[in-house]
Amino acid sequence: MSSAQQLLLTAKRCDIDNLTHLATTCDIVGDISHFIHMLQRERGASTIFLVSQGTRFKERRATYRQHSQDAEALMRRRLEALSQEARPQAAARLLRRIATVWAALDELSTLRHAIDTFAITPDAATQAFNQLTSGLLAIVFEAADTAIDPDITRALVAIFHLMQGKELAGQERACGAFGFTQGYFDDAHSALLGQLINDQQRCFDTFEEFASPEAQQHWQEELSPRTLSGIHQLRDIARQRAAHPDTSDSLGETWYELTTLRIDSIKNVEDAFNAQLTALCHSKIQQAKVALEKAKTEPCRNSPAPCEQLLALSNGEPLGDLTANALNSPLGRSLIELTQAQSSRLQGLSDELENTRKALRERKLIERAKGLIMAHQDMTEEEAYRFLRTTSMNQSKSMADMAQSILDLSTILKRKEAGY
Repeated sequence: MSSAQQLLLTAKRCDIDNLTHLATTCDIVGDISHFIHMLQRERGASTIFLVSQGTRFKERRATYRQHSQDAEALMRRRLEALSQEARPQAAARLLRRIATVWAALDELSTLRHAIDTFAITPDAATQAFNQLTSGLLAIVFEAADTAIDPDITRALVAIFHLMQGKELAGQERACGAFGFTQGYFDDAHSALLGQLINDQQRCFDTFEEFASPEAQQHWQEELSPRTLSGIHQLRDIARQRAAHPDTSDSLGETWYELTTLRIDSIKNVEDAFNAQLTALCHSKIQQAKVALEKAKTEPCRNSPAPCEQLLALSNGEPLGDLTANALNSPLGRSLIELTQAQSSRLQGLSDELENTRKALRERKLIERAKGLIMAHQDMTEEEAYRFLRTTSMNQSKSMADMAQSILDLSTILKRKEAGY
């Protein structure tokens, strides 16, 4: 066996190792998806429990809390297995993110005790759940950002935005449950409701952009028009309740049930897409194993003069004996064939992966610029997004380019303020 063939076999084994780790990571994403869903249920029930001073959802909250604890235990076991890999393939950023979330998980019991004793406000409890869920979603994002296979990367990007959209839908459920159970929406909760509606729609649009055709079709078929119609009607009522308080308390539970139906439908899409992702990972692993076995048994092909492009550079003049012997030796032919085949395959993978990473980088730039606009212009997130979009259109720039210009300007201003 030539040195080139040995290197090729080693490379294919590395591919299998990396894909196997990706499959483990995707399993973790599935566990996180399940745990977040249980937390979202617990958060919504806790909001109604607190607002009603314990008169409602006491038993339901206890049930959801148990479901959350079961899902957490399963997720922790998978995360522990990742940290104990003999040769950890996970990027350092991903491992650090998991470590941060692990510490936050240890605070859940304190949060639950505060809810039990009414030592925390409904808004503060919701915010605590939101922070934990945000950390869990960050693990999914890091998994997408560090994946090495373009098809799996696209699937992870899609599922991240689906999970983020569902989380925002869960926050909308909690916000609406607060207002309807309380009997009215103040300005802050009314504004928050509108922002959550807009933000989740952007996430779902991005999901559809990256999702497979099967996932897109499932998405369109799963959501019930009747449920959506009921939610839209209650959203309209919520917008009016800031000015017209209503003490009717039945709307709180109606809102909770309708939004729960919608979130559960989104979870069905999420579960199906997770199953597709797992199948994709195992399909990639199987393909890599077949390629490895083929490379072990495939004999070295004795094709004549494999390097026509290089030979043409001589303009018909004879090559030196050393060069000619090198080009026509078995090792030389093997290296040239390997280089040509691998170069073509890697270029295609590299181009697709770079396009996906570019989309991720552009979204990061837009989010950072949006936060800067919110901080300096006293705007809501939706207002900052509209401002950025309008400004980019007026200046004939993409939103990513406009975001970069804003960030660059901010850096310059900070240096001037510091006297540089």
